[in-house]
Amino acid sequence: MVNKDWDILKPTLSVPVLNSIKKQGFKAMTPIQAAVIPLLLSCKDVVAEAVTGSGKTLAFVVPMLEMLRKKEKDSTLRKDFVYAVIISPTRELATQIYEVIKQFLLEPEVAHISLCCLVGGRPVEADVENVKKGAHIVVCTPGRLQDLLAEQKNLNLPGRIRDLELLILDEADRLLDLGFNNTLTTILQYLPRQRRTGLFSATQTKELQDLVRAGLRNPVLVSVKEKSSISTPVALQNYYIVVEPQDKFLFLLNFIRNRQTMKGLFFLPTCACVDYWADVLPVVLTDLKIFAIHGKMKLKRAKILEKFRGAESAILLCTDLMARGLDIPEVEWVIQWEPPTNPAALVHRVGRTARGGAAGCSLIPLLPTEDAYVPFIKVNQKVELQDWSQSSDQIKITDKLRDKVLKILHNQQMSDRGILDKGMRAFVSHIRAYSKHECNILLQLKELPLGHIATSYGLLKLPLMPEIKEEHKTQFIGPNEKIDFNSIPYKDKQKEASRLQKLQEYKKTGIWPSKKKKKIAKTQAWEQTKLLKQVKKEKRKKRKETKTKMVKEGKNNKKRKTVTQEELEELAADVALIKKLKKRKINDDQFDNAFEIGK
Repeated sequence: MVNKDWDILKPTLSVPVLNSIKKQGFKAMTPIQAAVIPLLLSCKDVVAEAVTGSGKTLAFVVPMLEMLRKKEKDSTLRKDFVYAVIISPTRELATQIYEVIKQFLLEPEVAHISLCCLVGGRPVEADVENVKKGAHIVVCTPGRLQDLLAEQKNLNLPGRIRDLELLILDEADRLLDLGFNNTLTTILQYLPRQRRTGLFSATQTKELQDLVRAGLRNPVLVSVKEKSSISTPVALQNYYIVVEPQDKFLFLLNFIRNRQTMKGLFFLPTCACVDYWADVLPVVLTDLKIFAIHGKMKLKRAKILEKFRGAESAILLCTDLMARGLDIPEVEWVIQWEPPTNPAALVHRVGRTARGGAAGCSLIPLLPTEDAYVPFIKVNQKVELQDWSQSSDQIKITDKLRDKVLKILHNQQMSDRGILDKGMRAFVSHIRAYSKHECNILLQLKELPLGHIATSYGLLKLPLMPEIKEEHKTQFIGPNEKIDFNSIPYKDKQKEASRLQKLQEYKKTGIWPSKKKKKIAKTQAWEQTKLLKQVKKEKRKKRKETKTKMVKEGKNNKKRKTVTQEELEELAADVALIKKLKKRKINDDQFDNAFEIGK
């Protein structure tokens, strides 16, 4: 399917919208745009599947603008109503879509259409005020939208969306992966049934089909593939290289050094890995800007992403937070520390480059025990990886280079205990993440040479963890000199003062003072946590109402009868149980059974 000129849509698109498209520099429609736009304009529900970077955003933005332009022309566009809602999985993607739409609304003919971005990371009151000012188009994340619909009664958002005409679920499979199933179900209950719905994704899953059945009416399925047997853009070259585990960092370091003007994304397994390498890489890559971003950076993310977008050459260290939907201009390379936990994530990661027909490359280093991943990913995700060792760029790793880099890494950790701690956390979180690989038949934790991997991290010592065996200790290469770990200081003065105080106490008592260990709750989806909080809130409200009723009826004025001996004995037994629990003579389950909690 070839790209078509926008003039084909002249009978269905108004002149202002067409002019706005051309002013933005979009010369021709991509296949997904040519297929989806006429369907949405003719009031059809659409499920669109296309490779990443194929122009899905414009496929729903254009019909949305045309719909609002028509309402404005007919004088039925009310200032206090919401007519289009676009839901995306992350605040970064929502902000990107918001910026795209904002550029279109600069045209005088559509300047009266109001736009609002509702995402987390800022006070909900600010979003309430923005919606009250007017928001014909709302771009949002699901959690914030649910909060505004269900909790902010003074806003009356359910009343504002009663004439909603278009709902878009962007990167819908990712919405479900992040645990927003119940949230989306709640949101759909507030929306009018007579609407157009577009569901956009790069991959189709069973969960996605369930959502389609729940939220769409006889949708048209549009599946646009490239003219090739692969699932990534044709202009994208994907490479792999087999390296020894202790040399992985050295290889990637030299690879980046050989491309000092490159702009690339560097995907790491965990947030802790991003934090550690963000401290380490600037010391060994002094001529290249290094940025870092992950999901635990709540307030900094937007600023970091903006700085990276504006940089001519830079590396952005990131997690899979950056793997979906984001369009960053001029990204030439996508580098990965190791295969992603979910095989499908590889398609989305590499799709951050070679967007909109531009050329791009990706590279993934594999350990000798992981070479079976190459044929697996070709069959499983239709991604063909070419061997980088066959290229003209032969990167050599010498003993001299290894010793030099290791010394730099060791010195960094010995000069700042904070970096030492980050390195330990990064390594441990990396190994934990590796153990959760979906394709763990190929990528087995027991085959990993953990000592060599710890060497590549430049650790001063191996952490205490059950996965570390004797064979791993013999593989590990640490500093040549003996280190007194108690003498390694924090650069942070407050942390160092606290550590020195604890160290003095340790020398006196032989026991390191620490906070009491808190009971670690089982990990729950945030949606379940929110539901439990709501249940507790309702119970408190019911108790308060019962108490108020009793006061009015005078039932609480009755004097309590004398406490019997049997009641005193029961109370004493209960107190004894509580003391046993505090002293850890019994566990929580035994305590619950004794009190018959939950029965």
